[in-house]
Amino acid sequence: MELRQLSYFVTVADELHFGRAAERLHIVQSAVSQQIRRLERELGAALFDRSPRHVRLTGAGERLLPEARAVLAAAERARAAVVRPAGLRLATSTGLGEHLDRVLAEFAVRAPGVPVELVSGTVRERFEQVLDGRADAAFVRSGEPVPGVRIVPLWDDPLVAVVPASHPLAARPELDLADLAALPLTITARRNNPALVDLVVGACHDAGFEPLPGPAGGSLQDTLATIGAGVVPQWTVVYAAHARVLHSPRVAFVPFRAPGPALTTGLAVRSAGPPPELDVFLAACAAAAPVTCGDHGN
Repeated sequence: MELRQLSYFVTVADELHFGRAAERLHIVQSAVSQQIRRLERELGAALFDRSPRHVRLTGAGERLLPEARAVLAAAERARAAVVRPAGLRLATSTGLGEHLDRVLAEFAVRAPGVPVELVSGTVRERFEQVLDGRADAAFVRSGEPVPGVRIVPLWDDPLVAVVPASHPLAARPELDLADLAALPLTITARRNNPALVDLVVGACHDAGFEPLPGPAGGSLQDTLATIGAGVVPQWTVVYAAHARVLHSPRVAFVPFRAPGPALTTGLAVRSAGPPPELDVFLAACAAAAPVTCGDHGN
């Protein structure tokens, strides 16, 4: 049993989708499937119930999951006990787009020679990484309060609508949410990003309509491809900062008429013993983007 196999297993268990897990791990899907099959052969038990319509943990998989998390956390603590890399370990959130580029560029100016290591994970994983020291800080937009972690608000991330480039709505300079009422909404499952889904659905209700359910959202790339095909006109949302770095000519990114839906991005840090580079990094965030002053606990 290898740590790599356990890492792949935990990622698939989080996503319940081999394609999304591969995307998070930055490897091809076949490599993930191969390592999971090897782990299952070694353990003599199926860990996932696979079908064309869903991926679910088996009983054996559910029993293995907490143990696998514990092993991976212990391995990381062991590594950190031997050598603590100089620099800043930062857990990132999806959709940061040009914000992340600007912050890292500003930090490089303010702290030349200090490396930044970027890691990824779900909202829950990012909080856990900060709490147990695997990450010095994490960009977050949501998540259950975690004792021992505080969030410093950084900036508001407005959303923009994504529609087929061939649709009449694509030619408008801005949209009201009600303009989208007749089109199905394709968005990630709520378990993956409850803050985003609740914000969008709530904004639709405030605009006077119940969003029509579209196909289940997969990776962002798959969703944009599906919308761009235009076979069944549908829509989704992305963060405006992310839209500016995406290149997808078959879709149009149309801003909402102000005030449109937005989420606040914050930096999660340990309440006690924050890293020495944190003040410099927060200054870089302040210089690179508008700041909402103050912070809120947990």
